[in-house]
Amino acid sequence: MTRIVVLGAGYAGTMAAVILAARAKRRDDVRITLVNASERFTERLRLHQTATGQVTADLRVPDLLEGTGVEFVSGWVTGIDADARTARLDDRRDLPYDRLVYALGAVADTAAVPGAAEHAHTLDSAHDAALLAARLGTGVVAVCGSGLTGVEAAAEIAERYPDLEVVLLGGQEPGASLGPKAKSHLDAVLARLGVRVRAGVEVVKVLPDAVELAHGESVPATVVLWTGGVRVSPLAAAFEVDERGRIVTDTALRSVSHPEVYAVGDAAAVRQWHGLLHGTCQSGMPTGVHAAVSLLRELEGKRPKDFRFGYYHAPVSLGRHDAVVQFTRPDGAPRRFALTGRPAVWYKETVSAAPWPTYGRLKRFPRVGSIWPRGGR
Repeated sequence: MTRIVVLGAGYAGTMAAVILAARAKRRDDVRITLVNASERFTERLRLHQTATGQVTADLRVPDLLEGTGVEFVSGWVTGIDADARTARLDDRRDLPYDRLVYALGAVADTAAVPGAAEHAHTLDSAHDAALLAARLGTGVVAVCGSGLTGVEAAAEIAERYPDLEVVLLGGQEPGASLGPKAKSHLDAVLARLGVRVRAGVEVVKVLPDAVELAHGESVPATVVLWTGGVRVSPLAAAFEVDERGRIVTDTALRSVSHPEVYAVGDAAAVRQWHGLLHGTCQSGMPTGVHAAVSLLRELEGKRPKDFRFGYYHAPVSLGRHDAVVQFTRPDGAPRRFALTGRPAVWYKETVSAAPWPTYGRLKRFPRVGSIWPRGGR
């Protein structure tokens, strides 16, 4: 019996578990266990909606796994013994594994700046987003981090609460990675929604009622949302990690120090011809597919294939009534074509809604998943 344990039921981990179960369905020598802190599937693509009090679907991982033979275990992973090949849970159980898929993802890096962990909200989970929603009403909301997560959150809050003052703070211009058409539209929508943009600034401290910038300036804030960077759980250090704490993988997504472990999603340092992958649903789900397919190839005595991925698009919601979609080259550089306005809203909603029904289809037609590792190539 080969015991396969998947840690984490995010976009990548759930994909890996579904593909593993579907392709190993007729095998009686494989047992698959999926571990997650909650039964609820977190739609990270919609957390900025939850953060403004909008009700999203209550998707349950055990319901998805019904009939697959996968054992679902609800619990926090508190430790990994790589030599003994066990994962320790918060109830002090040790789960033994022969093969491991590490998919515990990443969270907002609130440790990077003093006061962020104590005074700032994050979008790490539906619970965290709901806590932020409960604080919104009047005053000033400072969104720290001008990447696409910060942009989506700032636009959503400003549209939903027009009486709030929303300030978007970051080192780069919002939408800096987009082409001219998409960037111009994004800037215009943020201005129309009343979002005050402060680019080229560095947040050095978060206080209960303000954020401090470098050179001594202070920005008053009733509520602070932290979207400036992510960090990986220290659990990943059971294996060889890079300078950012991500598990270093070989070309097939196996840990270079422990080849019985596949690392997928945000917690993996996956190098491609165009550089290291950055954490997105777009790249995370294909890593889950590839890990599952490769692991089963190994059990059949075959060599796993190299993982290949190229980006295809960057969809960005700007509230419920506007959006931009920047189509990209495989290395993430913007192409000339972009969608804006209502067509982009439809496209972004289609993308956000796609993962859950995709898992359901792949339970029945797992071979479709073999096209995923190529991504946008």
